[in-house]
Amino acid sequence: MKHLEAGMRLSVAQHSAAGRKDINEDSLGVRVPDGLALTTKGAVAVIADGVSAAEAGKEAAESCVTGFLNDYFSTPDMWSVKRSAQQVLNALNRWLFAQGQGFAQAEKGYVSTLSAIVLKSRTAHIFHVGDSRIYRLRSGVLEPLTRDHARRINRHQTYLTRAMGLDASLDVDYRTVEIEQGDLFLLTTDGVHDVLGSAEMAELIPAEGGPLDVACESLIASALSAGSTDNLSCQLVRVDNLPVPEADDVYRKLAELPFPPPLEKGAVVDGLLVEAEIHASARSQVYRVYDPERQRRYVMKTPSPNYVDDPAYIERFVLEGWIGSRIDNKHVVAVVPTPHRPSYLYYLTEWVEGVTLSQWMKQYPAPALADALALITGVAEGIQAMHRKGTLHQDIKPDNILVREDGVPVIIDFGSCYVASLAEIAAPIERDLVLGTAQYSAPEHALGRTAGAAADQFSLAVIVFEWLAGKQPYAGKLEGSQSLAAYSRLKYISLCSYNPHVPLWIDGAIKKALSINPASRYGDIAEFLHDLKHPNPRFSTVHYQPFIEKNPLLFWQVLSAVLFLLLIYSHTN
Repeated sequence: MKHLEAGMRLSVAQHSAAGRKDINEDSLGVRVPDGLALTTKGAVAVIADGVSAAEAGKEAAESCVTGFLNDYFSTPDMWSVKRSAQQVLNALNRWLFAQGQGFAQAEKGYVSTLSAIVLKSRTAHIFHVGDSRIYRLRSGVLEPLTRDHARRINRHQTYLTRAMGLDASLDVDYRTVEIEQGDLFLLTTDGVHDVLGSAEMAELIPAEGGPLDVACESLIASALSAGSTDNLSCQLVRVDNLPVPEADDVYRKLAELPFPPPLEKGAVVDGLLVEAEIHASARSQVYRVYDPERQRRYVMKTPSPNYVDDPAYIERFVLEGWIGSRIDNKHVVAVVPTPHRPSYLYYLTEWVEGVTLSQWMKQYPAPALADALALITGVAEGIQAMHRKGTLHQDIKPDNILVREDGVPVIIDFGSCYVASLAEIAAPIERDLVLGTAQYSAPEHALGRTAGAAADQFSLAVIVFEWLAGKQPYAGKLEGSQSLAAYSRLKYISLCSYNPHVPLWIDGAIKKALSINPASRYGDIAEFLHDLKHPNPRFSTVHYQPFIEKNPLLFWQVLSAVLFLLLIYSHTN
């Protein structure tokens, strides 16, 4: 992951004052993490203004700032910025609203504005609720990036239409803007921007390289001189350097470890004894190795020498091990640390004693329904564990599922995984895109559309159908479909027509999960799993469809033949 470490450098400053009020109910904070956290999570600035009419406005603002900064960086580093921030904001809002229920009126309790900016790679992610503001200064022009959620009653009085803790549900504005080197972001509370215009504030902000702390103090002082009667707070974040490494530099970092040579039985790599080659393809080799120190067997995956000069392939291989090391679930193969500092590029996973699901399905071609569902449940739980970490597997198929000797399934192979947080990081190389196996892939993959969690759900449904029916769904035509027109011609053939022992409600659940349109599938794989195990009344009734609707051409052909025979019969008699 060294090649992804951010080269972003920021200058930050902030200042807050009570002004002409006795208590300062504003709160603000900045966090710029080090190393990989800056790459995967970004830098954060957040400002909050406790509503003065609320009795606990100060406490609300402080909770918003400290809670957001602490909890955002505690979310999985594989989550997207949007998912991480919204998860934290919703939890904070629920807590504030619950605290406010102790007051006679909720709006008199824990209520605050909140504006936050997350700078990650080359993108600024903005989250905003209330009437604090975020601006961007570029080429001397100060541009507002947020809009106030407030309604003016008269010249001197406004009320918030949206705020943290104001309601049980939260509606947060979210937008992204591209970052350029030299951009400067300004966050203010209304004690500043209600009395100073954009042009006035822009003049107080220094040119490139100037001291930001002095600028913050000048903004506060100018707002006070202009007659501000509220608390005053501002933050400045300047982008001094952006993570835009050259492709050659990225390749140099990726190629720090050499590819291992072809490994024969008996070879020793970093103290690991090669016992056998398990699998080899054009993209990688997989070996069973033994560690005499730990007295344990592992699986070693090595890159193919065919791609030694391909930085996109090397990056994809490096990320495989990183992705696997962050999923902790008994139904997902565990990536384990190497016993010694590696001398070659490879990664290790736990050794799973068992067979692939493909082999298992051949051994048990007509499984008891309860046994099949128990195994599929384990696979679904593994997929869910990946989804909770912002990761799509994208190649769920029987060959990528191992079944332990005790019948517990384990998902393997991270070669096609999509990780939301990594997709947000700009790179000077075109990233390697490895799609799954066509006969198990969701249509959105083949059509080049954005795939979500519903794509893995589709793949799981293909496996369930194939195992219970002994045939592929859609008469095996999924693999050959590459266009929207081809997919629109596919017709679902009921699983019950292949296996009459399968209940209608299971067939209905599988049919829904196999919908060509991802919007027609289940909202979550857990819902699919529930309907596989519990009869859904919607799927338990046979809906009669007249023969003329099922096959109108054949209907009229049969009717014409019958009429023709009747006509001949009438003439002969």
